[in-house]
Amino acid sequence: MARNVYMYIAVMAGVSFLVRVLPLTLIRKPITNRFLRSFLYYVPYVTLAVMTFPAIVEATQSPLAGALALAAGMALAFRGVGLFGVAASCCAVVLVAEMLLCR
Repeated sequence: MARNVYMYIAVMAGVSFLVRVLPLTLIRKPITNRFLRSFLYYVPYVTLAVMTFPAIVEATQSPLAGALALAAGMALAFRGVGLFGVAASCCAVVLVAEMLLCR
């Protein structure tokens, strides 16, 4: 069975196109359901968190260093520190934790 790469690309393009076009064509009225609106509001945040969390823990030599940086970043963000401050603090936490844990 010969594999046709162009067929794979065409199917992938068709699926990607349908995922974007079907909601536009099938949902013509504004969504009024409160539950569905709140669910759709949080989808981008959840997607970002799901993609980011494993990278935070696995990007360091020790998963504990990544977890400590995550906890520090969450605490600082909860206190209202800006993005640059949180990122710099997380980098500092990872640096110190790696120095202590990976001797």
